[in-house]
Amino acid sequence: MIGYVTLGTNDLPRAAAFYDSLLALVGAKRFMEMDRSIAWSAGPTSPGLSVGKPFDGKPATVGNGVMVALAVDKKEKVDALYKKALQLGGKDEGPPGPRGTSGFYAAYFRDLDGNKLSAFCMT
Repeated sequence: MIGYVTLGTNDLPRAAAFYDSLLALVGAKRFMEMDRSIAWSAGPTSPGLSVGKPFDGKPATVGNGVMVALAVDKKEKVDALYKKALQLGGKDEGPPGPRGTSGFYAAYFRDLDGNKLSAFCMT
């Protein structure tokens, strides 16, 4: 159902370097580049993640309560994404671990522009 999600940035080259490195861990590559945005995907039928400068020309800001969740197939990938995000300068929002009792395993972090992301899997 989700085709792609776009997150705002005020520094496209910096955001691109962050996501190039982070999303490579889940096999995603750039599939679209324009002067104001870049998008990544793990394949032609997979949802995409895009970062870009707002169309209205105003500064990008973080959406309160907005989060993008990256689905992976095992806990080790959750751990690796979280670790890589922090190595790249991202901020911790909750270390990897089980959440609740339903087999949900997740980690939470913010990118360099303050956008909140999660990496998760069902165990």
